[in-house]
Amino acid sequence: MNNEFEGLIDKPIVMVGLMGAGKTSVGRALARKLGIPFVDSDKEIEAAAGCSVVDIFSLYGEAEFRRVEQRVIARLLDTPPALKVISTGEGAFITPAVREMALKRALTIWLRADLDLLVKRTGARDTRPQLLNADSRKILGQLIDERYKTYALADITVQTCDESLRKTLGKVVKAVQEHAKQKTKNKGENNGKN
Repeated sequence: MNNEFEGLIDKPIVMVGLMGAGKTSVGRALARKLGIPFVDSDKEIEAAAGCSVVDIFSLYGEAEFRRVEQRVIARLLDTPPALKVISTGEGAFITPAVREMALKRALTIWLRADLDLLVKRTGARDTRPQLLNADSRKILGQLIDERYKTYALADITVQTCDESLRKTLGKVVKAVQEHAKQKTKNKGENNGKN
């Protein structure tokens, strides 16, 4: 692990948020900065299922996809190395069992983005099952209304903007450092009360 983070992080980091928020690109950059592995849960699901996320949705439905996703994320949290960055699909943290697992066993980071940015970033890809043949602005707006309250339960929230990856990464790194320092401070205060 990168020396500036030594002792600050002792469990996996799980990136959460809507599609287009930057979970994969920021998660990968964060893992590189920390010197730890990066894992994309959707890629792991595809490897386990032998087909794409879009195919799983269309062949088996969202409920079956969520069951597979839960098993894969549990495995990722349980397998070494303990320190890694895991990028999750946009619906993972909404699933109560996955959210509970992530909040107990990982440091969760919500990359919060506004509607215009999400529409811009998701417009050029056909890998988003929910946006295929649909009004992406309307669907993303509904997802924001439905899911932002749940994403807000993450340990850390970082507002992302239409900015460079380096700038967003800097905000995430600063937020992780501040979170770790606050946790250490709280631990010290609690130990002083005993």
